[in-house]
Amino acid sequence: MSQEKLLTVREVAIILNISEKEVVDLAQTGTIPAYKVGGVFLRFKKDQIQEYRNSTRSSLSKVSLRKSTPLREKISDFFYFNDFYILSGLFIFLLLVVIFRG
Repeated sequence: MSQEKLLTVREVAIILNISEKEVVDLAQTGTIPAYKVGGVFLRFKKDQIQEYRNSTRSSLSKVSLRKSTPLREKISDFFYFNDFYILSGLFIFLLLVVIFRG
């Protein structure tokens, strides 16, 4: 009997081009079939991983992964995360103007 070589989490991560944590999450949710060896180590069948990769590629080609973010939202996020630095810079600039003019 020939035994099929089972893939490790790292090997599956490389094949699917995702992180190892994402592989474990997919296995826990049942999205990809996984097998436990010794009740601890996750292993995967190569043909099942190839099927999953092919099915996700075909669905990804139909749907655009990137959503374009409107310019207004980008500007809003910029000021939300940098407002302290902008206000501090303006305050320091005004102090310098007052000091050197006065």
